[in-house]
Amino acid sequence: MVNEITDGNFQNTLQTAKTPVLVDFSATWCKPCAALAPTIDKVASEYNGKLAVYKIDIDNAPDSAASLGIMSVPTCVFFKGGKEVGRFQGNQDLRAIKGHVDRVLA
Repeated sequence: MVNEITDGNFQNTLQTAKTPVLVDFSATWCKPCAALAPTIDKVASEYNGKLAVYKIDIDNAPDSAASLGIMSVPTCVFFKGGKEVGRFQGNQDLRAIKGHVDRVLA
């Protein structure tokens, strides 16, 4: 299950995470975001306990998106210890995303 976070709990979620974090920045009106969502759900279940996965609707959390310079959606950002350690943009397949995750977890 991928939980949604907002500007109100974004920083706290990153700071208190016990594992690396993947945040999927998306929007309800974005077709590639909708296409990516089931893949992100698969990643969340496959890496359960090793990677915390969240989504942010940029229309509901504009400050968090702006603070990271998110210019297009979907953009997925990886954090470790509260710091950004990687990102990718656009809809990618499960294998490509698992490649990003494995690099972050290595």
